[in-house]
Amino acid sequence: MTTRRLRPVLWAAAGVLVLALLAFLAVGANSPADPSLAPPDGTEPAGEARPTRVPVEGFGEIGFGLGGTDQVAAERCALLAETGVQLQRGLMGRRDLSGYDGMIFRFGFDTTSPFYMRNVPIPLEIAWFGSDGALVSTAEMAPCPDLDGCPTYGPAAPYRYALEVGTGGLEGLGVDAGTVLVLRDGCG
Repeated sequence: MTTRRLRPVLWAAAGVLVLALLAFLAVGANSPADPSLAPPDGTEPAGEARPTRVPVEGFGEIGFGLGGTDQVAAERCALLAETGVQLQRGLMGRRDLSGYDGMIFRFGFDTTSPFYMRNVPIPLEIAWFGSDGALVSTAEMAPCPDLDGCPTYGPAAPYRYALEVGTGGLEGLGVDAGTVLVLRDGCG
């Protein structure tokens, strides 16, 4: 081929490469910047919005706040597990919280039932709360494959509610001795 005949082919190839690069950038720009759990303190870097909550099939959602006896912190939103099936399933198989601040397990009675991490691939923390919303105790829970023999994690005393969050999330939410959980209908 002569140089004159080769020039249009080179220009066409360059054009295709530029279009492919633009398409690659457009598709990549639509992906999440950080496909992991939200920061434990619930804050986002300057200029970034909180992750959009994506409903999780089979679970509801519930608003909650955490604080002391006289002041409750900002409104949060959690997945809600309250039926027998939901309480058994919890976060099994999930690699993230779909933009929620955690998962609230709501029992209709006081219980001391332990939690386990079978088939939960991410490390979690749990806080148990009494029927009055007062913190009972907390624990860190390690992932466990879908096998028999996963360890169980139990509270220090009977509880009515449990909050599961990603590792570091309890501290970020300000959970410590004296923390009170306040539940609200739905999320704002």
